[in-house]
Amino acid sequence: MMTDRYGLAVSTASSAALDAYRAGSELLLTMYPGALDAFDRAIAADPNFALAHVAKARAAAMQADMPSARASIAAAQALTAGLTAREASHVALFAMILNGQSAAALDALYVHLREWPLDALVYSTSSSPLGLLGTSGRTTLKQEQLALAEGLAPHYGDDWWFAPNHAFALAETGQHARARAMIERSMAEHPANAIGAHTLAHICYEDGHQAAARTFIDAWLPDYPRNGLMHGHISWHLALCALQAGDPDAAYGVFRQIVAPAASVMPPFFTLMDSTAFLWRAELAGFPAAPDDWRIMRDFAHLHFPKPGMAFADWHIALAEAACGDADSLAARVQRMEELAAEGRYPSGSVVPTVARAFAAFRQGDYAACINAIEAVLSERDRAAGSLAQTDLFEFTLLKAYLAAGREADARRLLAARRVGPVGLPVAGAAGLH
Repeated sequence: MMTDRYGLAVSTASSAALDAYRAGSELLLTMYPGALDAFDRAIAADPNFALAHVAKARAAAMQADMPSARASIAAAQALTAGLTAREASHVALFAMILNGQSAAALDALYVHLREWPLDALVYSTSSSPLGLLGTSGRTTLKQEQLALAEGLAPHYGDDWWFAPNHAFALAETGQHARARAMIERSMAEHPANAIGAHTLAHICYEDGHQAAARTFIDAWLPDYPRNGLMHGHISWHLALCALQAGDPDAAYGVFRQIVAPAASVMPPFFTLMDSTAFLWRAELAGFPAAPDDWRIMRDFAHLHFPKPGMAFADWHIALAEAACGDADSLAARVQRMEELAAEGRYPSGSVVPTVARAFAAFRQGDYAACINAIEAVLSERDRAAGSLAQTDLFEFTLLKAYLAAGREADARRLLAARRVGPVGLPVAGAAGLH
């Protein structure tokens, strides 16, 4: 029987189909464009190749083309007769994901990976901050992501693709030196890996080497296709490095040329998260956005995400609504989030509704309300989904609120309790606290 890159059997008799599937899988795992075309070639060579249909579904979903994704997973489900147990489990798990059964899919993922740890496409669904684990709402999700990676590590050895995922989990739990050694080996072996480049940017952030991150991204990004799924987000990291360096012209240049809706070629989810987070952070750093920037983001969010339900998207939408003073929209979104939470259908619980109110209070100058809200949920920030770097926005907003309220002792306490690593917070007025 033919096998994939990691030696797992795949049910196809076509070498052309297998070659295309392997090529597409690598493009998908490294976040390079071309995966959909590769899977189409695999399916053309063998229309009954179930795993090619699954991979096409995954690739389409990552491009936010959910109708195509659901059609492809349905095609795979119709081809399960005669599959190996691993392939049947693989199909079933992705069907759960694409049908919105995230909790069941996460349970199934652990069972699947215990039996077939080298199923990289399955692992990739929980290796990122916005995967199944990252959006589970669990307070221990970062520790669980590390435990998952550590459990799989003996099976992958020094594999260049697995290493960045393992390194990311290490960096998110404070093991910076080990993470850096791992990612540097991986990127030296295979630099054409956007997951690796993204991980290195985060490690530089976590160990306080923002200038090094800027140098690396400046050198790496030109060789990465503009339509690669991580291009906009890695550019966002570059913009944050410029903010950190006190270079708003460079930061806003990246925003307007790559990240903002008018320039972005990324799926709406990526454009939303990177654009709103950048604008809010820029304002905290003392470099206010133009009012039209926020209006555009609010309208973009309402067009593409009219209903709440995805925590990570919701708190970014709340930034735009708060910045625009759109109290009615924000209140309606908060109310619906709270209803979903009460129904057990909002994994982050009260965290995102609470921070949404905090953002509104901050923009209204009600710093006491902002402070009370963020203080109440800061220890649960992971439940809102996102990396430490992304949810630092909560902490930065709290710090700025302390300063605006004249509560310098509280600001110093916040800084003293901050995790070791990231330095020089890009918050106007914070430098005087050191």
